[in-house]
Amino acid sequence: MTENIQGSNTRFVHAGQEFEPHTGAVVPPVHFSTTYAQEAIGKLRNGYEYGRGTNPTRDSLQAQLAGAELGKHAFSFSSGLAAEDSLIRAILRPGDHIVLGNDAYGGSFRLIDRVLGAWGIGNTPVDMSNEQALTAAIEKNKAKLVWVETPSNPMMTITDIAKVAQIAHAAGALLVVDNTFASPFLQQPLTLGADIVVHSTTKYIGGHSDVVGGAVIVKDDELAEKIGFIQFAVGAVSGPMDAFLTTRGLKTLGVRMCAHNENAEKVAHWLRERKEVERVLYPGFEDHPGHDIAKKQMSGFGGMVSVQFSGGEAAARKIAESTKLFTLAESLGGIESLMNYPSEMTHASVKGTELAVPVNLLRLSVGIEDVADLIDDLDRAFGAL
Repeated sequence: MTENIQGSNTRFVHAGQEFEPHTGAVVPPVHFSTTYAQEAIGKLRNGYEYGRGTNPTRDSLQAQLAGAELGKHAFSFSSGLAAEDSLIRAILRPGDHIVLGNDAYGGSFRLIDRVLGAWGIGNTPVDMSNEQALTAAIEKNKAKLVWVETPSNPMMTITDIAKVAQIAHAAGALLVVDNTFASPFLQQPLTLGADIVVHSTTKYIGGHSDVVGGAVIVKDDELAEKIGFIQFAVGAVSGPMDAFLTTRGLKTLGVRMCAHNENAEKVAHWLRERKEVERVLYPGFEDHPGHDIAKKQMSGFGGMVSVQFSGGEAAARKIAESTKLFTLAESLGGIESLMNYPSEMTHASVKGTELAVPVNLLRLSVGIEDVADLIDDLDRAFGAL
């Protein structure tokens, strides 16, 4: 990792990306080899032995991710959920407990509740803005992990990272922050007291909807040793081409996020003026419950906007199936605008629970296209109601 780099964009471009020393190639090569010649039995060349454990391209990405989040250690995985699974199994054991937000991403809740629950990990969803309820849930269950998404998916709830860190640490728990929606450009949770940051790098970090991946970033050496062991022993690592594509995406994160921020703000304000709209969930609005916190801990309000329709489920479905530039698809954070109906798509796994998403809600991932064209696309779709 390049030392003494302060600015976000400089870290994104240069951390872990030193030129190749033999040829001077400015872009480090992609290393596809699965195994490495040893100088003698047990004598490795620069620590490289086998591709599951070490790969130069993945190592470069991990240094870049650590620099992006102002952490010390980063680990790259084959998906965001693989990262979360490896993290949880690295630090928890059967009988341990997680307290998580009551509007957590459906995939994370499914992993924690249905997969790791069978392994003996308990969980309690709680309103993270309710300090008394959060403290009680941690203490009652002797929770070892507090899991926060901010902004949350898709309800755009903002959680005070510093405050939750204080509460978690006072009870002896670690704080994990899913920073996928904000990205390292807008928010660095480790500087606010979080112990661990997780990402679906598929989203804003990759940024082009062409590579699936996940990451865990920490400062603590002991945590890093535990996570690194699981990464090696279980092997859900990112392949070299996936690591390269993620690295390439991260280099332009800052300039892309500026465009996402600007477009999302204009789309959110346009939506708010429409009579067909019941509510727009966007932390950039001054009357958003988490606006002041977001303004304090983020450098921008992001590219995500959720909207609820007065016409209920039928209206939401009609709009979702009527746009042209906003593509009806899973995922988010790519350069192209996407529209998602969470109740039946990303959050179908939490239907019927307290984490269920309103059926009149659409989630918009606002891309970097010309915003006038995006608004025109929405305007035409609204005409179908």
